[in-house]
Amino acid sequence: MAAVNVTKDNFQAEVLESDKPVLVDFWASWCGPCKMLSPIVEQVAESVQDVKICKVNVDDEQELAERYNIMSIPALKVFKNGEVVNEGVGFMPREKVEELIRV
Repeated sequence: MAAVNVTKDNFQAEVLESDKPVLVDFWASWCGPCKMLSPIVEQVAESVQDVKICKVNVDDEQELAERYNIMSIPALKVFKNGEVVNEGVGFMPREKVEELIRV
């Protein structure tokens, strides 16, 4: 399943009310490490069936970035039952991304 682009308008439904864990990638188009991490996040989205993968562009969705205290990007946050249960910041290899979602 491809990653879902999320905005403040659909964040509640796609992330907080999801019936399965959600990995949210907070990113920006000008961010080099974000560009390096993006294909890895897409690979995980294609290979993992029991976790939803979402992406939030922090330039377009500053309100969400502020709500979740995004100070550095890329930032990955794992949500379960509407709560953040794990997170990571900066570029990371696929194994680390998969480790984050196995909480």
